[in-house]
Amino acid sequence: MRQRFLSLFSLTLALCLAAAGCARTDAGLAAKVKTKLAADETVKASSIDVEAHQGVVTLTGNVNSPAEKDQAIALARNTEGVRDVVDRIATRTGDGRGDAPDTDRTAGEVIDDATVTRHVKAALLDDPQVKGLQIDVDTREGVVYLTGTVRSEAERDRAVQLARQAQGVRDVQSNLKIQST
Repeated sequence: MRQRFLSLFSLTLALCLAAAGCARTDAGLAAKVKTKLAADETVKASSIDVEAHQGVVTLTGNVNSPAEKDQAIALARNTEGVRDVVDRIATRTGDGRGDAPDTDRTAGEVIDDATVTRHVKAALLDDPQVKGLQIDVDTREGVVYLTGTVRSEAERDRAVQLARQAQGVRDVQSNLKIQST
């Protein structure tokens, strides 16, 4: 038992040191959060995918309990360098399934989502009312997730409207923050 603890501690320490060295990048921030999840006894880190973009961490996966979900979100929020957390974690139901987007998708599904993302991003970049370079677009199973900072509610509403009008979009989830002046 003690040997296992020392091995786990050594691995966690090594991962923390590695993550600390590259935490200034999106990949480094994602690794830092993933390391915290792996070191926690409540969270099953292998059930949660971690992505980061400009300090915004997105957690996606299916977990066994609300406590596990809450702990994962808290760990991510309390990680140095994290500005915001996008929660795409679902708690499994009694039949063992959850409703988070499936990360094990076919190549065709990934290509379809990439096409939707491309259409939405093009619409945002072409519109003079929207600063498309400030908005990150991710698509999962036809659901478009907009993340970033906008100047006003009107710009946010316009970005959501443009995303909804793009071909192949089933739904739009806005995680856009209004820039404080």
